[in-house]
Order: sequence, then structure tokens, then C-alpha cells
Amino acid sequence: MPITVNLDVMMAKRKMSLNELSGKVDLTLANLSILKTGKAKAIRFSTLEAICKALDCQPGDLLEYTSE
Repeated sequence: MPITVNLDVMMAKRKMSLNELSGKVDLTLANLSILKTGKAKAIRFSTLEAICKALDCQPGDLLEYTSE
């Protein structure tokens, strides 16, 4: 898939665990894990907004396009 999710990179930069992020954005660990591993097929803007708010970042910090 040409869209890469860099959630793990941003979490590491902010020194935040998956459990901590889950509590801040009110998402299950399972759903965050799917996103973190790049297995998600879609993401809601409200979810993206909550993650950006919790990690103090921009959507472009989390999502990256690479041509195949």
C-alpha cells in the first residue's frame, strides 16, 4: 500500500505508549494496534484529529505517501 502510517515513530518521539495514547484518544488498543502496524484500510478524520491532538503533531507527520 502506498500510504505508510508513522504512528509508531511519532509515539516514540513523544515517548508515549500505546496504552497511554489509547486512553487519551478513547480508542481500543486493538484499533490503535491495527493503525500502528499499517494494516488499517481507512481512518476517520475525527480519529486522526484526536491522535494529532494527543501527540501534538500534524496529519502529515503520521501519514506518508510513497509511490510503488
